[in-house]
Order: sequence, then structure tokens, then C-alpha cells
Amino acid sequence: MHQLFNLIRRSQLLLLLGLPFSFFAQAPSKAVQERINKVENSLSPAVVYGDTVTRGNIEQRMKETNTKGLSIAVISNYKIEWAKGYGRADVEEKRKVTTATRFQAASISKSLNSLGVMKLVEKGKLDPEADINNYLRNWKFPYDSVSNNKKINTYQLLSHTAGLTIHGFPGYEVTDTLPTVQQVLDGKKPANTKAVRSQFEPGKRFQYSGGGTTISQLMVTSITGRDYAAYMQAEVLTPLGMTNSSYRQPPARGAALATGYYGNGEAVNGKYHVYPEQAAAGLWTTPTDLAKYIIECQLAYEGRSKKVLSPAMMKKRMTPYFDSTFALGVFIENRGGVKYFNHNGGNEAFVCTYYGSLEGGNGVVIMENGENFSLIAELLNSVAQVYNWKGFYTPTFKKLVTVPADTLQQYAGNYKMGNDTLTLKFTGNELVIQQNHQPVNGYKMYFSDNSSFSIKEEPSAAFKVLRNAAGNVEALELKQGGAVMRLPKME
Repeated sequence: MHQLFNLIRRSQLLLLLGLPFSFFAQAPSKAVQERINKVENSLSPAVVYGDTVTRGNIEQRMKETNTKGLSIAVISNYKIEWAKGYGRADVEEKRKVTTATRFQAASISKSLNSLGVMKLVEKGKLDPEADINNYLRNWKFPYDSVSNNKKINTYQLLSHTAGLTIHGFPGYEVTDTLPTVQQVLDGKKPANTKAVRSQFEPGKRFQYSGGGTTISQLMVTSITGRDYAAYMQAEVLTPLGMTNSSYRQPPARGAALATGYYGNGEAVNGKYHVYPEQAAAGLWTTPTDLAKYIIECQLAYEGRSKKVLSPAMMKKRMTPYFDSTFALGVFIENRGGVKYFNHNGGNEAFVCTYYGSLEGGNGVVIMENGENFSLIAELLNSVAQVYNWKGFYTPTFKKLVTVPADTLQQYAGNYKMGNDTLTLKFTGNELVIQQNHQPVNGYKMYFSDNSSFSIKEEPSAAFKVLRNAAGNVEALELKQGGAVMRLPKME
């Protein structure tokens, strides 16, 4: 997720100024209000240090994580049971988050984009297994020896199996000159990312590529001759009833847009970044609107609706293309024997997630104008527990040990992590960890044995201290998401 210490930097813990305020879409029933109260007071971490799950309160956790605003919609039995906003959409303007506040959907944009692309397939305007260059008019993908003479198809673009570069996009400040999509794909100024090119032969394995999704955006405009945002509005968003959503970039100023905030509490320059890579990262929307998308996917999957895609096409979209985890624009997860389709998102100072069950009509959407995904994960776990999503919340319990002080002294120092520096230092008697000396006071390290530790801000990352034959500390080992990285100690 925009990997480890990019996330950690973005989750610096400072206090909010003032308590969050909350707003309902409408007054809930007594039974629903009771469930809302439970959700708000049952935030649960994925990793539990010790033997007992400590459940948090949403307003308190927003303070602790310095999250300015958050919005949620919960789906039960194929209906939006409740939606609510918390905190501030804009602190300086004193605007509160309401259910109408639009957030950047970031990579969730890819899920809706896949609906738009698959609709062209259903209309017979696109052969999803043909060479993508058959449908690109003013730009062609430059195949080279890396692709081994294998052609890329649309299914591979949507499932991230095309073997392409460029994981994600940083966006542009509102005052920047925006590149065309072709300039983005070729990495030419004013684009701020490199060219989208083959990194390995298509169809070999999964490799997440926002660059590939951007090619699908250009295919849509080439095939239809229409502006991408206009096409998505007419063919996807409007049929779904997503009346508070748009792919327009830059966004319309009249909409109730949230301002993005970094982990240190500072607002993004210009309030938010702009993304000409609309299909990959450009959707502005609300949890309520995304909940409508989830419900339609569930109903169409079960053969009970066809507002955008037929049931057969929706089933195709939800079928893993390469392995068991990624279908066409959605991830597929098996939690406790129940399959869910989902996608996370992370733009400049915006993070979000959604989950929808493939049976039973349950789901949730959570969006935040900040950088602390751990808060979203805790709230997701709370919803799963309150609504009895069996097997969804299965915390990992880690024992805690007290490492001798003289051993901790050996760990202190700087470690090289790519172009960054990871620092282990003492704050008082406690060893803490920093990236590039941020945050100032560091993050607390939780040891499960004398050489293994993790941190609450990124529980999916596991560290281990490595020693040489002489017994001296020479590196840290970082494991996350199946990847292993060695971080050598610097002299």
C-alpha cells in the first residue's frame, strides 16, 4: 500500500484541534442506532500485542491518528443501512464532513473504470482478448523485446497481469500544467512519472500497474470518441444512481470537496492533487454513492439487476483472471469461507476502502481525507464484528517481551532502506523507529522476542535484527506482503 514507510510517514500521530462532529444521512431507527454506537466503540486492530483485544472509540482514535475527517456507509441485506460523516472536511473553512462530502476515491477509481470498459465489451465494441493496439487511435503501445512478442489484451490491463510498469501516480498540484494521457504514458513533460512500458512478458504474473489502467482510459476515449469523464458519467455513474460522483479532473469547484491532510496536520497545497490519470485515480465520490455501486454489483452477480452490466458479464468481471485474488478491477478475498470483492485507495492525503460480499448483500465503504489507513482498518474490523461477518475479523496475537537494555543498545543506529534512512534511537529509555527522522519522537517498537519487532502503525510489516558470524548487528530484515527486504546497518 504505497509501501511501508511511505505509509508510516503518512500516519504521524498528532492531536486534532477540537472534537469530531458527526452527521447522519437521516435519523436512524433505535435498532440501527444501537449498531452504530457499537461500531463507533468497537474499533479493533488487526494485530493485538498481548492477550486482550482493546477496542477503541472512533472519535478518540481520530484524535490519536490526527485524522481530520472520515465518512462511512454500511450495507446490510442489499441496502444502505446507515451512512455518517465525522470531523472536518476543511479545518480552515470550518466545514464539517457530511454524507454529501466528496472524497478522492484514488485506486477505487479502477473498479468503476472496469465497469465502463466491460460495458464496451458487452456492446461488442471491444474484444477483450485482442491486442490493445487494435483500439488505440492516436497512441500505440510500443512493444519491445521485453514483452517477448506477446500482445497485451484488455483483460490483462484490468487484472494487472500485462507486465507493465508504473504502480501509481502522485498527482499534480492544482496550479500545475497537466499532461495529456499520451504524455503520461510516454513519460514526457509535464508528466511527473516515467513511461508506461513492459517490465516482463504479459500473462506471466500479477504486477499492480496504474499505468496499465491508464492505457484502458485511452482505449475508452479512442473507441467512443467521447471525453472519459463524460462517458463514465453517462454509462456508469448515472445508471448506478451515483449523483454525487464525477471523474472530472480538475473537479468542479461547486462540489462539497474534502481537503486532504498529511499526518502532521498540514493541508495539501491547493487542498488536493489533480489526477489526469482519471481511470486509475481520478474519481471524486462519497461512501453512499460507492455503496450503490457495491449493491448493484451484488444484485447483478446474482442475476437480479443489469443497470450497467448483464449478470453474465458481472460474473465474468468478478471471476479471478490469473490467480484466486484479482479479477477485473476488483480484488477477491475469502474471509471465513465468504468471498468479498474489494479495493483500497490511496492518493495524496486521501485513503479509502470498500468491501462487498458476493452473497448475502453485506458491505462497507470508508473514506478519509488523511493518511492513516490503520484507522480505516480498525473501523472495518468493527463493522465486521458488529454485523457478524463470520470469519472476517481474525486478529493476530503477538506476545510481548522485554528486551534487555544492553541488547537494545546494540540495535540503535541508521539502516539503509532504498533511498531512505531508517533510524533506531532512544527516546528516554525506550527504543523507537523513524524514517528519515520522522516523526520526531519515533514509533514505539513491540518486540515478540529479543530480535523481532513490529509497530502498530503498520502491523503487516515484521522486522528482524540480523547478526553476522561475530554476533554483531549488521542489518534489519523487513517482511511485508510476501516481500523480503534487507536493510543494512550504516556506519
